[in-house]
Amino acid sequence: MNYQIALPYADTALEPYMSANTFSFHYGKHHAAYNTNLNKLTEGTELADKPLEEIVVTSFKENKTGIFNNAAQVWNHNFFWQSMKPGGGGAPSGALADKINADFGSFDKFKEEFKSAAATQFGSGWAWLVLENGKLKVTKTPNAENPVVHGQTPLLTLDVWEHAYYLDYQNKRPDFITTFLDNLVNWDFAAENLSKAS
Repeated sequence: MNYQIALPYADTALEPYMSANTFSFHYGKHHAAYNTNLNKLTEGTELADKPLEEIVVTSFKENKTGIFNNAAQVWNHNFFWQSMKPGGGGAPSGALADKINADFGSFDKFKEEFKSAAATQFGSGWAWLVLENGKLKVTKTPNAENPVVHGQTPLLTLDVWEHAYYLDYQNKRPDFITTFLDNLVNWDFAAENLSKAS
């Protein structure tokens, strides 16, 4: 079963901020491998052909680490590709902007918290903007872990595994984080996720 979504834009669409070369490895190899591994691990089990989010939550609860790691990485990457768009970045508007101002104090304060979470996630992992109990917050998760398994609603994510940025930014993770917020982030996607959750 193919749980991996099609890229929502051409692999050159985010240049110069994210190169087609990065996509060939990140989407074409890393993401695809998680999908292949997930199918191998679930074949012949009660999780075979279940919806991806159900596999993520069930395998986390049942401590099926191998299945969880691959299922969650497919889910996280699907979400990450949609968290970016050509001509992205800047500031959100409408209800999302109002909610960010209300819950963080200002958009700049949100950016500060998000940059800090992404930069201080030791090793591999993810930075997230989530909704929890009606309030927005920034969180980070290690490895494949994601907010879904903690009952939070993800609105946006940034992949801070090295393979997400190393070909374009080498070891300069903070530059990658800033570029994501300034030039890539898809606020329409985050706003849509907030609207669905409200």
